[in-house]
Amino acid sequence: MSLRTALQDGFSFYDIKEIVGLAGLDLTRIAHLEQKAGGGASKGQLMTGIDRVFGEVDEEGRRHFLAIVAEEVLKRRPETRDSLLDYLSRLGWTLVENALIPIELFDPSELVELPPESRGDLVKAAQRLRDGDLSGAISSACGSVDSATASVYAAEGLGDPAAASFQERCKKALAARGVLPKIEKELSELGWATSDIMPFCKNFEGALNQGAYVMQTLRSKMGDVHGTKLILKPLVFDSLKWAQLLVRALTDN
Repeated sequence: MSLRTALQDGFSFYDIKEIVGLAGLDLTRIAHLEQKAGGGASKGQLMTGIDRVFGEVDEEGRRHFLAIVAEEVLKRRPETRDSLLDYLSRLGWTLVENALIPIELFDPSELVELPPESRGDLVKAAQRLRDGDLSGAISSACGSVDSATASVYAAEGLGDPAAASFQERCKKALAARGVLPKIEKELSELGWATSDIMPFCKNFEGALNQGAYVMQTLRSKMGDVHGTKLILKPLVFDSLKWAQLLVRALTDN
């Protein structure tokens, strides 16, 4: 089932107008299409009008439009989830908690294993990146790690997480969780030699620490909720991947 079919077959004339309006379609372009007693436009004519306006939208605008329409359809008709999922995956989208996000960002099977608070922020970060809110995406990505470190601080009695920098908080939480000793033990059980384990773990620890620094810096320099700072989109994408890695390391049992 395509989104077009889901709209035409599953919703009334004016519900369709409402949904595409929420997705950003210029409703003034289809304002003349109205249902009237004994006449007026049909749903087929309405869909043709929507197709015409949609065809004039640029690629980024189309992706945004499709994402919002899909989320609205799923919100109002959750039973369409399975039938839409295959169609959406071919367009490069995946569904996480009825939120449509680019498939290259996260593996849904990994996200479901993360704590709800951090998972919610990661999904929000992906949605904001999708919708062009790059500063908001950085803030949400950092928020997912904040939630994970705060949980570790509380569980381990590490004090006030707000008293430390983002990077320091991550480093202290990772140490309290025993992330590196656990990896050393698991690699040893796999038969790795100590001479291989030690440099690997040292570099992995350094990578996590550097990732935290990258996120800390991006939050400071680009994570402006008012959108007044210049932002590089590839770095925002990277911050989301670092966030997922850090949260997983902090919460993996």
